[in-house]
Amino acid sequence: MKKNNFTQQTHFIGVLLPEDITLTLEDCRRYMREAYGCKSGHGTPIHVTLVPPFQLQEEYSTEDLARAIEKDVLPKGLGFTAHIDNFNAFGDRTLFANVVAGDEWTRLRDETVKAILNACPGCTKKDQKPFQPHGTVANRDVPAGVMIEALQVMNELKLVEDFPVDNITIFERRGSRWDAQASLTLS
Repeated sequence: MKKNNFTQQTHFIGVLLPEDITLTLEDCRRYMREAYGCKSGHGTPIHVTLVPPFQLQEEYSTEDLARAIEKDVLPKGLGFTAHIDNFNAFGDRTLFANVVAGDEWTRLRDETVKAILNACPGCTKKDQKPFQPHGTVANRDVPAGVMIEALQVMNELKLVEDFPVDNITIFERRGSRWDAQASLTLS
């Protein structure tokens, strides 16, 4: 069995999308699997990532992360309405529902990262790139040369939706899957 040299990622933090949008994007994932063989990430609930996967040190727990978010993020009233404007891609690697970036997303991400680092120092670091929220449909195993065609098919759906950013969810790795372990309500 091949062994990876990188640290085993155990957690990530995101925002779960509402059921109607989730069902639409799961249909898009199904299309990508049937048309192009894409399977990567399909076991993960549809979400917008706030803090990418990281390894939580053994002395900390999912409950520590939840308490930090409850104490340092939820009281700030950072819930808002977000907007999806069809689909886009990061090069040939990732096809996603295009969640429109904005100051609200950046503040929510920054406050969440700060709370996690205060509670569990060194477990992750803040990404220095501008924050681009997105709902991943296919990533890592998209065959070379198909992204333009796949984007055309997806954009025919004309997915334009507003949705409430009303949760911060902690995901934990269970084998090869990511499970939502704690979902905290934003106001």
